[in-house]
Amino acid sequence: MEQTITTEAKPIKLWLPDIDPDTLVQAKNLANHPGLVGHVAIMPDAHVGYGMPIGGVAATEGLVIPNAVGVDIGCGMCAVQTSLHEISKKELKTVMAGIRQQVPLGFKHHKKAQPPQYMPKPPQGMTLRELPIVSREYASGRCQVGTLGGGNHFVEVQQGDDGYVWLMIHSGSRNIGYQVANHYNKLAIEFNKKQGMPVPPGWQLSFLPIDSPQGRLYLAEMQYCVDFALCNRTLMMERVIDVLQQVCSPVQFAEMINVAHNYAAFEHHFGQEVIVHRKGATRAGAGETGIIPGSQGTSSYIVSGKGNPESLHSCSHGAGRRLGRKQAQRTLDLRSEVAMLEEQNIIHAIRSKRDLEEAAGAYKDISEVISRQKDLVNTVVKLKPLAVIKG
Repeated sequence: MEQTITTEAKPIKLWLPDIDPDTLVQAKNLANHPGLVGHVAIMPDAHVGYGMPIGGVAATEGLVIPNAVGVDIGCGMCAVQTSLHEISKKELKTVMAGIRQQVPLGFKHHKKAQPPQYMPKPPQGMTLRELPIVSREYASGRCQVGTLGGGNHFVEVQQGDDGYVWLMIHSGSRNIGYQVANHYNKLAIEFNKKQGMPVPPGWQLSFLPIDSPQGRLYLAEMQYCVDFALCNRTLMMERVIDVLQQVCSPVQFAEMINVAHNYAAFEHHFGQEVIVHRKGATRAGAGETGIIPGSQGTSSYIVSGKGNPESLHSCSHGAGRRLGRKQAQRTLDLRSEVAMLEEQNIIHAIRSKRDLEEAAGAYKDISEVISRQKDLVNTVVKLKPLAVIKG
């Protein structure tokens, strides 16, 4: 259930009662932004980001804020239910080895460009040439589509409480999204300076008017990156499915569920058309299927949205970080983190102290995060990790 802060120009609705001070400062900056409409919504997994908290939702009128989408445009989740009721440890190890051969991890790309049909088409009515950053990065994008990336991106095999084995992937738009985000954030900073700095530079929330050439181009290139991220997850899932079929044939697969959690979109809220920015937040319209992952040692959830207008039809995008990456490496105990995973018989990705940045202890308690948003979503399937590959 939400709490409301009313000390700023616009209200802040929190599903995170113990919000940390730095994240709260960023939420207050958003609430005082000249383009904000309605209120700011902060999800229960929220933590500090660049400009806008990760786990934040904000609506604007007539302008778009690149840093309120973030650098991994279109980052999100996909999941597929298989017809398998169980999978052996031996089969799991073979599957994970096969995935590592088929899906480049971390900074690795495909050595050969993938066929152009795996790449998205430009937004309707536009050509690739009209998208300056996308067209510049297109050739390298063909080597990156179908690759996992680093950080918290993952491929997991999971056991659902519905009795079925599931496949889940978390990934984004790779370098193409990063380049688009940085380019338009720089243009937004320049625009902010020309306008006499209507937004304090320290807020990192510079904007572009959507009726300006730069604003229109950002929306078009952002949408391409959202589509690229979906193509990226789809191609990886196809190859993960191929590996599973080779090891455990015959297997049937349900339709893939896909959700993005870093994007801006035109929606109707507060009685008008607005641009909803979701940065580390998942759309949860009434009856809409969502995915909320935990960490590699905890459960993930397939959920159904309730369409709560207070959260702008949104829910959390995951468990949310409890510790920064360097902080996790410094403070978590490698032996205890590994022991926790091995006690659960999870094939995991913790090998060294460096990997502790993605240990379960670096994340918030996912069961608590889920319990704080019962007014936003219903749980459909709870998924326990069986085997994890991290970027």
